Amino acid sequence: MITIKCCDIIRIKRGDWVVLTRESLEKNQIGVYAAALIAGGIAGWASPRIGAFLEPMVSFGIAVLLFSMFCQIPFLKLKEALSHGRFMGALLLVNFVFIPLLVYILIQVFPQPSPVLIGVCLVLLTPCIDYVIVFTQLGKGNEKLMLASTPVLFIVQMIMLPFYLWLFIGQEAAQIVRVAPFIEAFIYLIVVPFLFALAVQLSANKHSRGLKLLDFTAWLPVPLMALVLFLVIGSQVDRIVKDFDVIIAVIPIYVLFHIVSPLASRIISSAFRIGPSDGRALIFSAGTRNSLVVLPLALTLPGGMATIAASVIVTQTVIELIAELVYIKIVPNLIYRDLKAA
Repeated sequence: MITIKCCDIIRIKRGDWVVLTRESLEKNQIGVYAAALIAGGIAGWASPRIGAFLEPMVSFGIAVLLFSMFCQIPFLKLKEALSHGRFMGALLLVNFVFIPLLVYILIQVFPQPSPVLIGVCLVLLTPCIDYVIVFTQLGKGNEKLMLASTPVLFIVQMIMLPFYLWLFIGQEAAQIVRVAPFIEAFIYLIVVPFLFALAVQLSANKHSRGLKLLDFTAWLPVPLMALVLFLVIGSQVDRIVKDFDVIIAVIPIYVLFHIVSPLASRIISSAFRIGPSDGRALIFSAGTRNSLVVLPLALTLPGGMATIAASVIVTQTVIELIAELVYIKIVPNLIYRDLKAA
């Protein structure tokens, strides 16, 4: 007799019952995202009216997506992450010292106009707090430790991001970024979903209904992210094509970033004497960025600047997904092999 959890989805294939688990959905999420990107591109390319219809849905879609992602972040288990002092020290050093230094060097080598620069800095200076966990697992890293570390990454990046923008872009950032819409987007698209997610986690600790709701939200990130990618690409593809010269200019920055960051993280993991599993988690954290969390912040920029910054961020997402396919193969087999297992 086969027991099936209520949260599993069942479909029929050639007369057999097949159970689609959340784990299998997460492991195949790259294909799901690729399909969403292609579908969104085709839809937006087919007619500008479709893009105009999809655009108002983007912000709401991102807010719901972030709620579902925040529900999976163990904010109530901060002590667990902080107890791994050596790993946390390396994680903070990589993401908030080395990566900013790398980004600064890249934007000096490949100078960009201010709207493009803001988009590049927004996305590259913020470490991922969601699908990095799945990529870490696929790359044979310590996904549990990565999951426990996400609250720290989230809090620190929200504190440090304004400082980095001021440091790297200076007075130009102050003139371009309108404070009121930026704060409004941060509150309604990040703080509010975060508070709702925290309420769900607190409820799950006390009530069975809360636990069921938290379990249900675990299914949402992959389909919702696919939906958001569809909405973003579908609404922006016409503008992206018009700004194609801008997109081409930032590709070298992203490619070099994804080449240098894992190699440098490997060196730092050795310096901190971190084992293979934890070291791989560090590598994936360094190479995976928080594109969908900062996208709503980019959309608060005035006029055409928002379009350019959003296009730059979406471009990074596409390149990153390709890089992750490479990472899950070469990180455990080449960059950080487990010599004892071999």
